Amino acid sequence: MMQNTNQENSPEKMQEKTSQISRWHHFETQDAINQATLNRILAAANESIASRGCFSIVLAGGSTPKNVYALLKDANANWANWHVYHNDDRCLPSDNSERNSLMARTTWLNHVSIPANQIHDIPAELGNIEGAKTYAKTLAGVPEFDLVLLGLGEDGHTASLFPNQPVDNSADAVPVFNAPKPPADRITVSQQRLNNTREVIFLVTGAGKQDAVNDWRNGVAIPATLISPKNGVDVYCFGVMF
Repeated sequence: MMQNTNQENSPEKMQEKTSQISRWHHFETQDAINQATLNRILAAANESIASRGCFSIVLAGGSTPKNVYALLKDANANWANWHVYHNDDRCLPSDNSERNSLMARTTWLNHVSIPANQIHDIPAELGNIEGAKTYAKTLAGVPEFDLVLLGLGEDGHTASLFPNQPVDNSADAVPVFNAPKPPADRITVSQQRLNNTREVIFLVTGAGKQDAVNDWRNGVAIPATLISPKNGVDVYCFGVMF
């Protein structure tokens, strides 16, 4: 059963030192955060399809999203109207186990009936420069996303937006060089494009994220605070204190 959440919406609980509006939700178990995320994704999909005829979601990598994708594999959804994108990926062969796209496909996407031409992997196997150019063309003309999923690194990074690295908003998808976590070459959807969405959910689990969460809530401008869509962001947490 899903646990109750502690949601903080009052203005005094929102970020004051950045333009980001953040709403924080605490969950008591891993299962609870997984189930809440699943429920919100499916509800957002139903709302978007009812309103606009389609649902666009941008996926995150990592263990917590993987748990959610495993639940989506068995969900009842109007898959024909889903359009799937990724927020970043590593410049490795497409069949490498460290690729976010491969994880999403083997865990979920290969098991549901989303049309193949509506699943848009980042072609990171082309290298960060050519792959970013190609994905930017894929995103060109794509309207506002409906839902973006993001994670949080122990250093405060999200997608492949890392601390102490310049933010490149020159295109919808941009190359990343010298990432502090291997592999050094990556591709990320740009901050500006990630902000062009109706909804954002951050999934934050594990005590190792505590320092990043503390910085975030204390107004330190970590990369996660760059994500500031007009409707704000929801941060789902398990295993950290606030």
